[in-house]
Amino acid sequence: MSPLRRRMIEDMQIRNMAVHTQRVYVEQVVRFARHFRKSPDHLGPDEIRTWLLHLRQDKHLAASSTIVAVSALRFFYTVTLKRQWVVEDDIPTSRQAKKLPIVMSQDEVAQFLGAVDNLKHRMVLTVCYATGLRISEAVRLTPAAIDSKRMVIRVEAGKGRKDRYVMLPPKLLALLREYWKSTHPGEWLFPGDPPSKPISPLTINNTCRLVRLRCGIGKPVGPHSLRHAFAVHLLEAGTDLRTIQLLLGHRGLGTTAQYLRIATSKVCATVSPLEALQVRVPTAPDLVPA
Repeated sequence: MSPLRRRMIEDMQIRNMAVHTQRVYVEQVVRFARHFRKSPDHLGPDEIRTWLLHLRQDKHLAASSTIVAVSALRFFYTVTLKRQWVVEDDIPTSRQAKKLPIVMSQDEVAQFLGAVDNLKHRMVLTVCYATGLRISEAVRLTPAAIDSKRMVIRVEAGKGRKDRYVMLPPKLLALLREYWKSTHPGEWLFPGDPPSKPISPLTINNTCRLVRLRCGIGKPVGPHSLRHAFAVHLLEAGTDLRTIQLLLGHRGLGTTAQYLRIATSKVCATVSPLEALQVRVPTAPDLVPA
C-alpha cells in the first residue's frame, strides 16, 4: 500500500467513515489515477474536468454514480492533500433527478414475500418490510439485537454510524422464533457463506430479481422497495411523519417528507376544485369533434 493511499484511509478512519465508504472512495481515486497513468497528487483541476466528462460522455454513468466519484475526489484533494482550490468550481458535482419511488401495495408485498422459497431470504425481506430497515442493516442483525421484552430491535452502526431502535411487531417476533427453531443461525441472525459473516446484500437483491419475474409484479422490487412500502403504508395508516423519520433513521425530516407525495391517503384526500363548479360536464356524445 502506498503512503498516499494509507494517508487517505487514515483520514477517513479519523472521521469514523464507514468501511464501505472508505473502500469506494479509494477505488474512485485509483480509477482516476489509472486513467491518466499518474499519481493523483500530480493531477489537478484540468484532469478532474476531463475525468468527469469521460464518466458522463464515454462511460454514460448515471448522475448518482458521478456524484460518488466527485465526493471521493473532493475528499482526497481537500482533506488528504489539502489543496487550496475552490472546490465547487474545480470539482463540480452533478444534479441528480429527484424521482419518486414506485411503491407496492400491501397485497403486492404479501404476494412477493409469499413467493420467496428460501426461508432465510424471506425472513431478511420480511424484516425490511416490517421494520423499515435498510438491507445493509437487516443482514447484520444479531440474535442479541432482538429485544422481545421491550418489543424493539436494536440497530447498531446504521447509516451515518448511528445506533437506533425500531419496532418489533408481534407477528415478526413469532416468525423470527419459528426461523430460529428451524435454523439455529448462531453469531449472525442471517449468516452467509462462510457462517462467520452475514449474508451478502447482493444475494438478497438477486433473490428479489428472480422472485419478481416469477410473480409477474410490474413494479421495481427489492429490499429498498420494501423500505419505501413500510414508510408509505405507515403514513397511510395515520402514523405521524416525525415517528417515521425516527424509524427510518433519516437525518432530516425533509428526506422523510417525500413520502407525503406518494401516500394515496394524503394525495387523494384533497378535493379537486372541479367538484365545486356549478356546470354540467359534457358527456361523450355532446363533445364536438375537432
